[in-house]
Amino acid sequence: MRRVKQLVVAVALLVVAVGPTASAGAPADWVGSWSVAVTPPGTSGMSATGVTDTTLRQVAHVSVGGSELRLRLSNVYGTSPLVVGKASVTPRADELAGTPTVEPSKLVPVLFGGRASVTIPVGAEWVSDPVRVVVPEDTDLVISTYCPGPTGPLTQHPAGFATGFSATGDQTSGDGSQYQAIPGAARYIIEGVDVKSRVRGSVVLFGDSITDGVVSPVDQNLRYPDQLADRLLAQPASRELGVLNAGISGNRLLSNAGTAGDSTLARFDRDVIAQAGVRTVVLLEGINDIGGSLGATDPADLIAVHRQFIQRAHQAGLKAIGATLTPYEGAGYYSPAGEADRQALNTWIRTSGEYDGVVDFDKAVRDPAAPTKMLPAYDVGDHLHPNADGFKAMAAAFDLGQL
Repeated sequence: MRRVKQLVVAVALLVVAVGPTASAGAPADWVGSWSVAVTPPGTSGMSATGVTDTTLRQVAHVSVGGSELRLRLSNVYGTSPLVVGKASVTPRADELAGTPTVEPSKLVPVLFGGRASVTIPVGAEWVSDPVRVVVPEDTDLVISTYCPGPTGPLTQHPAGFATGFSATGDQTSGDGSQYQAIPGAARYIIEGVDVKSRVRGSVVLFGDSITDGVVSPVDQNLRYPDQLADRLLAQPASRELGVLNAGISGNRLLSNAGTAGDSTLARFDRDVIAQAGVRTVVLLEGINDIGGSLGATDPADLIAVHRQFIQRAHQAGLKAIGATLTPYEGAGYYSPAGEADRQALNTWIRTSGEYDGVVDFDKAVRDPAAPTKMLPAYDVGDHLHPNADGFKAMAAAFDLGQL
């Protein structure tokens, strides 16, 4: 009997020893490392006019790295089939951030079904063939897509807060000297980067402008999702997660909003379930419904959408984390009635027990001396959006174990 007990203890110790590092020996699989949520084109600018005989060079700052990558391209809101005539990628050093410059010899062609070009149907997305290139973690990936055009209106992400570039003709193999900066900070066509990795999976951060990183310093990758990715990358490899930003400035729970995107539930499948390796989703949304209605929105309606969000996440086998809404007194659409609605929703998120976990952003960024206001040191100046230090406080508010 004593020998049996010793054997049981030995097996238990072996399980404990192996458990935390088991994923290190697991086969590599596809994991989302970077994403944006797409919207319809605007009424002016490149998204409205589209392009002809033009190469777009854009930068995605990936979270986790891997041994291969694949691109996700989108024509979800296009009005005609989108022809991408050629594409290339290359990882790049951060010191070249904000420029189109690359080392031409390091550019790697991207193929689609073994071909250099692809035609993406109206309303569709397209995943490239795997590209054999080592992608370091926490690095810039330069993506060039040549469109012979005319493309018609382009699917976009309006608030990328990263400089994009364009050049006439096929410049997918160029060093960058042919490119000019595109006015504004939108992204076009590209919506995601997956990597082949042994990390545990990915987490989707779903929300509005605060998740999107509005007013974040351009090309510096200081949004709260970027800074959360930095925290996760500091963990042991077996506990790392890819971080996917599914924020859209102006987005709402209860209604579609044009270039501010489809409503939360309308875009759930595309922006959450379809992501590679997703394990967890975090929802920070509702302030635009509250502010836009000046407090006329019933908190029960907002809670109902949160409950649907949780249900759909659980049906997909995902963990759902609720995030409290941050203070907004002093913002242009603030009202006392709206503040009461914010408090009601936050109380439900904290106390209902319906989420699998809670991250208390309200507590993280509010002014202790005036809790309905953002701490001045975290306020970008509009009393609604955090600055880079505010985003850091939000990233620090997570219990990483919940993810």
